[in-house]
Amino acid sequence: MMVSMAGLEGVEQPRPHSGATAARWTTAVEDEQAFKALELFGNPTEGEVRLPSRPESAATARRITSCVMLRQWQLPPQTAEHGVLLVSELVGNAVRHTGARVFGLRMLRRRGWVRIEVRDPSRGLPCLMPVREMDVSGRGLFLVDKLSDRWGVDLLPRGKTTWFEMRTTDR
Repeated sequence: MMVSMAGLEGVEQPRPHSGATAARWTTAVEDEQAFKALELFGNPTEGEVRLPSRPESAATARRITSCVMLRQWQLPPQTAEHGVLLVSELVGNAVRHTGARVFGLRMLRRRGWVRIEVRDPSRGLPCLMPVREMDVSGRGLFLVDKLSDRWGVDLLPRGKTTWFEMRTTDR
């Protein structure tokens, strides 16, 4: 069945790409963006990476986390997916609620565990709120609580570190 766009009858339309081709292309583009972010900001497995406290930094933190968990640590895709989601939530909280100019991201791995930390200069503690089905916000720490094995907050002399840990299966 040939479907054409209005006003473009008789003009050859692009063929849809197969899902596999699109997935490979998307992964390659995402990998390239992640590697650029690692070059620009540093590797959070080697020390704290400082990112500007802006909403677009959540995407950078997600890319870096995905690259480390999938490429460097070679963890299962679902573990990486959960890690990326939880990093996004912690970064969102740091950007939205602290008034900081920068925040730090650090990733640690030991046998059977991954620990990811987001540090900011605020000493205000995050609060796990009850979540109702129709709530459109406030689910961040709820997700962290449900998808991680452990999480917490370490108060520092100037700020805090919010962290989560997930069990991993080492290859």
